[in-house]
Amino acid sequence: MAYKYFNRDISWLSFNYRVLLEAKDERLPVYERIKFLAIYSSNLEEYYKIRVSGYHSSLIHDIKRDESVEEALKTLTGINREVTAQEKEYDRIFNDMILPELKKNNIILYQTDKVEPFHKPFVEKYFNEEVFPYLQPMIIQKDEIHSFIQDGRIYQAISLIKKKKSKKKLSYTYAIMKIPYTRLPRFVELPSLDGKFYIMFIDDIIKANMTSVFPGYDIVDCYSIKISRDADFSLDEEDRKDIAEEILKKVRKRKIGAVTRFQYDRDMPDYFLKYLCEAYEIEEEELLPSGTYLNRAELMDLPNPVGKSLKQQLPQPLRVPELEANTSILNVLRKQDVLLHFPYQSFDYVLRFLMQAAFDPKVLEIKVTQYRVAENSDVINSLISAAKNGKKVTAFVEMKARFDEENNYVTSELMQQAGIKVIYSLPGLKVHAKLAYVRKRSKDQNNPLKGYVYMSTGNFNEKTARIYSDKGLLTSNQEFIGDVDEIFNVLEGKPHIREFKHLLVAQFNMVPEINRMIEREIEHVKNGGVGRIILKMNSLEDRGMIDALYRASEAGVKIDLIIRGICCLVPNQPYSENIRITRIVDVYLEHSRVWYFYNNGEENVYLTSADWMERNLHRRIETAFPILSEKLKRQVIDILNIQLTDNRSAVWIDENLQNVFKHDGNPPIRAQRTVYEYLKEETDEPAQ
Repeated sequence: MAYKYFNRDISWLSFNYRVLLEAKDERLPVYERIKFLAIYSSNLEEYYKIRVSGYHSSLIHDIKRDESVEEALKTLTGINREVTAQEKEYDRIFNDMILPELKKNNIILYQTDKVEPFHKPFVEKYFNEEVFPYLQPMIIQKDEIHSFIQDGRIYQAISLIKKKKSKKKLSYTYAIMKIPYTRLPRFVELPSLDGKFYIMFIDDIIKANMTSVFPGYDIVDCYSIKISRDADFSLDEEDRKDIAEEILKKVRKRKIGAVTRFQYDRDMPDYFLKYLCEAYEIEEEELLPSGTYLNRAELMDLPNPVGKSLKQQLPQPLRVPELEANTSILNVLRKQDVLLHFPYQSFDYVLRFLMQAAFDPKVLEIKVTQYRVAENSDVINSLISAAKNGKKVTAFVEMKARFDEENNYVTSELMQQAGIKVIYSLPGLKVHAKLAYVRKRSKDQNNPLKGYVYMSTGNFNEKTARIYSDKGLLTSNQEFIGDVDEIFNVLEGKPHIREFKHLLVAQFNMVPEINRMIEREIEHVKNGGVGRIILKMNSLEDRGMIDALYRASEAGVKIDLIIRGICCLVPNQPYSENIRITRIVDVYLEHSRVWYFYNNGEENVYLTSADWMERNLHRRIETAFPILSEKLKRQVIDILNIQLTDNRSAVWIDENLQNVFKHDGNPPIRAQRTVYEYLKEETDEPAQ
């Protein structure tokens, strides 16, 4: 029987639709629901810039990929059909659910350029003084050179008729005008009245005053349009010293990339759309009808004049007693491993770990990998402090972290100025491993590798650590240190000859070991025992890994997958009847990757930076590390089981890629809240 697989990009749309469904949950505060609308739109924008651009390249340039040109066109048509349906649902949620809920809380978000009489003077004054100076209307002439439409910017497309006294046949004039959102807020708070708060889109403020922009013309129609451009790029694989500069050149060309999506108000008349398509050479497969208001990721900035009661209130991060009882984290690590669960527990401990290493006289060297760096990063400040204190500091900076390239480059420049050795991307590979190594002075000549390591499922980024669910291990285990030291030898181009004792590393032993552990579960079942696998990750796409799971299911191994995003494995088939797929979308982004193998009761647990994507397993440096402490291992297993019992924020993924909410009749369990309470109890955290 031939195995089936979901299309990767159609599967991603199923995930983003689950994000959209969170905006329908009336149990959430209204601004939390609005946040999910914004996230949905932001996700979709990146999707069109990166993933959909590949299909357009295939059609235009006949670029070879897994699909034929015909299959690429079919997939692209399917993508646009599904997105169009989702956008209609988006509008229904926004107009029929969100706006009434705002109104119930005395917040009126105008959905028209026709304002109340008591707001007209304010709107006119605001337009004349704040908006008009930044407007740059441009006439469109179809057969001549016309203005360039910038990537991701909202434009108002206007059809006009010149005011004439004669009754001759009238002809349209067309113009576009960019909304100056880099200069002005997207949302303008109007004067409140009788306890009601009023907010207006800048789009509508401009529309309300359009006649003053085009004197001598009658305004016929005005609609918003937006173009998304190809933001993907490839690099030559040869080893170059100027790889960072080369990447920056490519990044800056994103703004002029090929069109991947032309969004327009679905109410736009055919005559108008046809003219714009001819003028800007928009192909049919690039058209995507949308609502009146585009760039809805900016809803994240919708003013909240009422306050905290309309927002999700997050609990304070928990403190870790063993780290609180001792002023030196390094002293604690000499006695025990410490597992941190973000954002339930504070990321401050990682910052303290690095800062204490920076000032410890016994510390000689610090090495870290950097994938996505926070702006004004405290992590980077700790490394700079270490360098200024005479420590040898090496930072491996991944310049190919998509959409973070420029920030990573600027951060690298700061580190180099402070005396930190910066190593950029490896040719042909992305470094996605999350590692820090603090090397101490050693008196033992036979064992020079003394110190501490930090290994994580998420980035060294204190900002995302507040909203991403990740795990990190701090340890002084000598065998872990030896493995991490060997990985840095690989990254630095040094000889690397030792085998990894505990860590699984992509490009080396990761894929063979995963296959071995899956086969071991199969053998346990064949021998009359129990086979059990739980895998939590962001994405599952690699067909070799999926086939291994199918074979395990056929053999009788019970498999639970907790997959937030892309999942190409098809459940509820004869060869996958023992596999269940759970997706959790909640307040925090589920980002940690965890592998659990029952192993006849010995229970192996790995935390890892790697999803089971072809790119992660075969074109990146990734690490997976085992949890050796029985106490910490039990924590991870307990949390996995909590997530599997979630019947509030979790859904099953079915054979049609539908998000099927769990209604199992059991008491309601919302995993993220339950995990917080579990960890609070585990750490004897006093009630807040």
